[in-house]
Amino acid sequence: MRALPMAVSRGAVACATPAAAVPRRSLLLSTAAAALQSEPIRLCSRSTSGTAKLRASADAAQAVATAFTSKEEAFTWARGDNRRLLHVVYRVGDIDKTIKFYTECLGMKLLRKRDIPEEKYTNAFLGYGPEDANFVVELTYNYGVDKYDIGSGFGHFGIATDDVAKTVEIIRAKGGKVTREPGPVKGGKTVIAFIEDPDGYKFEILERPGTPEPLCQVMLRVGDLDRAISFYEKSCGMELLRKRDNPEYKYTVAMMGYGPEDKNAVLELTYNYGVTEYDKGNAYGQIAIGTDDVYKTADVVKLSGGQVVREPGPLPGIGTKITAILDPDGWKSVFVDNIDFAKELE
Repeated sequence: MRALPMAVSRGAVACATPAAAVPRRSLLLSTAAAALQSEPIRLCSRSTSGTAKLRASADAAQAVATAFTSKEEAFTWARGDNRRLLHVVYRVGDIDKTIKFYTECLGMKLLRKRDIPEEKYTNAFLGYGPEDANFVVELTYNYGVDKYDIGSGFGHFGIATDDVAKTVEIIRAKGGKVTREPGPVKGGKTVIAFIEDPDGYKFEILERPGTPEPLCQVMLRVGDLDRAISFYEKSCGMELLRKRDNPEYKYTVAMMGYGPEDKNAVLELTYNYGVTEYDKGNAYGQIAIGTDDVYKTADVVKLSGGQVVREPGPLPGIGTKITAILDPDGWKSVFVDNIDFAKELE
């Protein structure tokens, strides 16, 4: 898969547009975002001073129970944890219009929708199968906000299909925007195309017949690929599935994930030669990842030198345990307790 062309030269980065204030979102998104602003980042293991003294005895016991004796023990645990990509969160300006596009043009199903008028936001979950077994999208509409800045760092989402040309024609017939006609990827044989949704998010359509996970990738641009790979391997327990350098087009990609690329959703990291920083805008939110233990997950991230921006624990009013982290480029991931997540879907 190729790197998407940018609005500026590869050696330059567009200036960040001042982001408008964004109203509160879904609990997962708003809680983690609030932690980014109000909670100090702790890179060391949990202590008994400061705010830690205020934790309940149960939390203190949990902290002791999840302590690792070495970094290697922590990284080994992360690699063996029961993890998968759950959903990707991003903001849209007209949720009904986006739902219509995704269901009619991309063939997704509306899995659930919830409106929270007291918090002034609406969520919709869409995908190609049940949330308990498939990677899905979580759309967030904040009342009164009809436009967002996608920025230059977000790349695209990937959708695998049996027939790229046929899929593109359906999208075109329904008024969708095709930005790259079907054809072999540069430097390879896989047939791909690119389209845009109503908010300007790009989707790469890949020809991959019979895939069990049609919503197959999220592409993000990073400023140091080796640093990013190391972070996702150690802090997130992901595996480097493949890495490909394309000197002719001056970019390198790395596929990271929790299982084979043809059967699981993956994270595609793209490094464009000479570009070390990107404007992330205010549209893309985060990826949610399932885990058997958010407390141990946070410990692993800290031991690897990563940033925990929301300490592990239950969400107020819901009880679902989460922890939120940032990668070296500022992209956020939220780890969600597997058992709690399953209860949410009941």
